[in-house]
Amino acid sequence: MARPLTADINLNALRQNYCLARDLAPHSQSVAVLKADAYGHGAVACARALEDLAPAFAVACIEEAETLRMAGIEVPIVLLEGIFEAEELARVDALGLWIAVHSEWQVEALLAFMPHQPIPVWLKVDSGMHRLGFSPARAADVWARLQAVPERVTDLHLMSHFATADAIEPGYFRRQLALLNELSARLDAPTCLANSPATLAWPEAHGAWNRPGVMLYGSDPLEGANDASRSLVPVMTLRSAIIAVREIATGEPVGYGGRFKAPYPARVGVVACGYGDGYDRHAVDGTPLLVDGQRAGLAGKVSMDMLTVDITHLPDAGIGSEVVLWGQAVSGEVLSIDEVARYCDTISYTLLTGVLPRAPRRYHGG
Repeated sequence: MARPLTADINLNALRQNYCLARDLAPHSQSVAVLKADAYGHGAVACARALEDLAPAFAVACIEEAETLRMAGIEVPIVLLEGIFEAEELARVDALGLWIAVHSEWQVEALLAFMPHQPIPVWLKVDSGMHRLGFSPARAADVWARLQAVPERVTDLHLMSHFATADAIEPGYFRRQLALLNELSARLDAPTCLANSPATLAWPEAHGAWNRPGVMLYGSDPLEGANDASRSLVPVMTLRSAIIAVREIATGEPVGYGGRFKAPYPARVGVVACGYGDGYDRHAVDGTPLLVDGQRAGLAGKVSMDMLTVDITHLPDAGIGSEVVLWGQAVSGEVLSIDEVARYCDTISYTLLTGVLPRAPRRYHGG
């Protein structure tokens, strides 16, 4: 019998979440973000599930775009970080990609290159995130330079990224948005501004394009959930089973370092999943799991190949019982990856992209 750990990917849920993003912004187009192997879900499978819905995909780099093109994906693909060296422009041209431009050297490389067809460009503005992009004052000058070469550049858009669109306190978000709206109006420029949280919570940020990312995979990025984010459906279920049961006396330790000590005569289930599969070693005692659809808590430190769960209150649980690390149990009960992430002092993005190949992906629907 094969090791029971799998990452089950519900492609129908992916499509449902994309449709939610699209319907929240009926006057925008929504590019489906597939970077980091579709947040750990498998970029090719996710692209195939969405290619009849999404007018474009977004990835971080040309290698990710090439993977999709080699798989036969013909939908437009935008490189969110643009090129990393000038020589990549020939591959951009051959693959028919769109690019973000965020640095002066990228502008110079683009102006020196003659493509077979003009390249769609999203000009990135630093509106307050302070990672990539031109200052608003500099962006206006670069915009004019790119507009002046229609044989090289087409479909020019302004692009930026919000630092706090997920936050309950809207002050900094509103400052960024006001700056971007002023620049867009001055240049008469279409925009691509809204990430997942802005798509979910800030319709005033919806532009010609939006960029839903983690929400497509069923994770709620908002500090304070709203009706839209509560309707997201988990796409990945990380699922395993109990492979052994131990009877532990009161006060006896479990696992490395003996962090968990049984507060009562306990039944502890051993689960085939560990940090060697991508489950976070920082998970604390009590981190929730679903055992046969019922909540239970982690008991002891996560090992490389195994973890342990307190099933004292679940007398019917035993060897072979289903264990859901996050996602949806066979019974229909859902364990939010966002809740698990909080117990690990991290975010869902880290957990999803951290699931390793040793946990095989199994695709359903789509």
